[in-house]
Amino acid sequence: MTESSQSYPQPRPSAAPADDEIDLGRLFGLLLDHKWWIIGITALFAIGGIVYALLATPVYRADALVQVEKKAGLSNPLEDVKSILGEEPSADAEVGILRSRMVLGRAVDQERLDLQVIPNRLPVVGDFLVRHGMERPSFADESVWAGETINIGNFAVGEPFLGEAFELRVLGEERYALSLGDRRLGEGRVGADEAFLDGQVTLRVAELMAGEGATFTLTKASRLAVINDLRSRFSVSQQGKDSGLLDLALRDTDPQRAARALDAITEVYLTQNIQRQAAEAEKSLAFLEEQAPQVREQLRVAEDQLNAYRLERDSVDLSLETQSILERIVELEKQLNELAFTEAEISRRFTTSHPTYEALLEKKAQLQRERDQLEARVDNLPETQQQVLRMSRDVKVNQEVYVQLLNKIQEMKIARASTVGNVRILDEAIVQPIPVEPKKSLIVVLATLLGAMLSVGLVLVRGLLNKGVESPEQIEDVGIPVYATVPLSDEQGKLVKRVKRRNEKHGHDVAAGLLADRAPADTAIEALRGLRTSLHFATMEASDNRMAITGPSPGIGKSFVSLNLAAVCAQGGQKVLVVDADMRKGHLHHAFGERSEGGLSELLSGKAELDEVVRQGKVEGLDFISRGSAPPNPSELLMQARFSDFLEEVSRRYELVIIDTPPILAVTDAAVIGKQCGTTLMVTRFQMNPVKELQVANRRLETAGVQVKGAILNAMERKAATRYGYGYYNYAYK
Repeated sequence: MTESSQSYPQPRPSAAPADDEIDLGRLFGLLLDHKWWIIGITALFAIGGIVYALLATPVYRADALVQVEKKAGLSNPLEDVKSILGEEPSADAEVGILRSRMVLGRAVDQERLDLQVIPNRLPVVGDFLVRHGMERPSFADESVWAGETINIGNFAVGEPFLGEAFELRVLGEERYALSLGDRRLGEGRVGADEAFLDGQVTLRVAELMAGEGATFTLTKASRLAVINDLRSRFSVSQQGKDSGLLDLALRDTDPQRAARALDAITEVYLTQNIQRQAAEAEKSLAFLEEQAPQVREQLRVAEDQLNAYRLERDSVDLSLETQSILERIVELEKQLNELAFTEAEISRRFTTSHPTYEALLEKKAQLQRERDQLEARVDNLPETQQQVLRMSRDVKVNQEVYVQLLNKIQEMKIARASTVGNVRILDEAIVQPIPVEPKKSLIVVLATLLGAMLSVGLVLVRGLLNKGVESPEQIEDVGIPVYATVPLSDEQGKLVKRVKRRNEKHGHDVAAGLLADRAPADTAIEALRGLRTSLHFATMEASDNRMAITGPSPGIGKSFVSLNLAAVCAQGGQKVLVVDADMRKGHLHHAFGERSEGGLSELLSGKAELDEVVRQGKVEGLDFISRGSAPPNPSELLMQARFSDFLEEVSRRYELVIIDTPPILAVTDAAVIGKQCGTTLMVTRFQMNPVKELQVANRRLETAGVQVKGAILNAMERKAATRYGYGYYNYAYK
């Protein structure tokens, strides 16, 4: 035999937490109670992450390595002073050049990246099947499969059609059809130049290797949009400080296209660097060739003047001291002329306030001061020596300048012919075999963590928002003693069936049998036996033997408690009558396999007598009265004297009369009935009825003059949330 320890209220070891407090034990119990939900949702997210990682289009990364040298092999001779003064090209400037529209734009034009050809494949799984080599099956119609490609020789559109998606459909036999939206533009043949839309669209398909019905989307994007997109996928980074090594990387879903585009960028960058170096050499050569005739004329004039003076003075020779001064002056003039060349070059780039220009002017001033000092020494020489020295100086200086100028011209011609730039491609573009996106393992881990956090969060939020009663202590805090805690019965679930009335969409569940008759040893029935014992003492002080059973809301098990309590009392030897007073939606008759007609409503409306509506139940000593046909005014029928007379009569005939009433918060029938019953019990369902709902229901009954004797906590479950949160247990004893 099974006995339940839930017949009497249990002493509470500690007070239940207040509504505004968080019970960590209860939250932990909620997680344990919903562990399979958490595991299921987490597994669902993990599977979703795996599916996404498998179906997502992989993104590949192509990389290359470029070296930017500080100085080219045969550099511009006029650049010597700039290196002395510390002017070197910056790595940041080279990075900016690589990411400029000039370089990227030329790469876009060279590789025709503004032409986008997108094959139309099956949704979601199409790319995955093609990546795994799935060829065209027999059922395929418009989709493109593995091995099917198209080669566009030329595709030009007018400006209004930039960015528009044209659809090319294979017709078979080297023919195709071109459409724009729902408009068919015409047909064309492979290898021929075709014009559409009055010449605003021209297309030449070089190769077409696809089955009939395959469709491709052709788009001619604007050049600027393609450059911006290319820049967003292109990155440049420097290896270490002042290393001159630049790492170039480009991401793309097509590995071959990524390699070609990156190679095009490096080639364009190298070409422009060489062109830049050659342009500088060309400008320097032009400047030197412009100066050569002027210097040659100055040399001729200086030689003529010196020769004329010597003839006039009968060939005057210079002393050793004067010869030394002359050589030093000539050397200074030579350096000043070199600085003059350099100043002419950098004056086109910088202002006089630039540090480079200021350094050159300072050096020039220093040489001029030294030259002026030598000029002062020359002034102390004899007149003849002075004139010969000055004229000889002019000749030698012009000779040196002219020879130097000729040498520079030859060097610049060689430099112009052999310009190689200061950029070297060390590693050409190569695609890494492993895609950089998606990171499959990371996606699966993140999806799993997201599923776990989401499921735990939903369980905790739902548990915190659910204010339903979970322990007898919560009911007793309201001021209502708990007469019994009825465990949830699995056997009762087997007796439930769904019925549907004419005006209902989904129907409702009803009991199709008596649990006390089918499973008398069930723990729920044992709890009701305990309730029977408690009620024996509670009804001793009652004014009559009538008991009203109500509750705050529908669906909490009032009918279950009424039926099985009546059956338990009948099994104990009492003569019991159970009355279905819910004339709107009562369903006690289903438990006895009877119809609702011919019940309480007919009795109260005078259509039937008491003996006609009383029916015998399945348990000896148990009779019942069904609700009858649904009347339009059930509350008015209950308030008539006929209902009071009915109660007086059944009280004399039976030892116990149990009346199943409608929910008190829905209608007032329970208050009307409870006013005429000596005992009123309130049924509340585990985790369904909030404490405040019980307070409102109790207050409504008290307002009508009905005193609630006690409460029954129905459908109590063995849950970790209540075990850890409130320290409440259910036991079975066999």
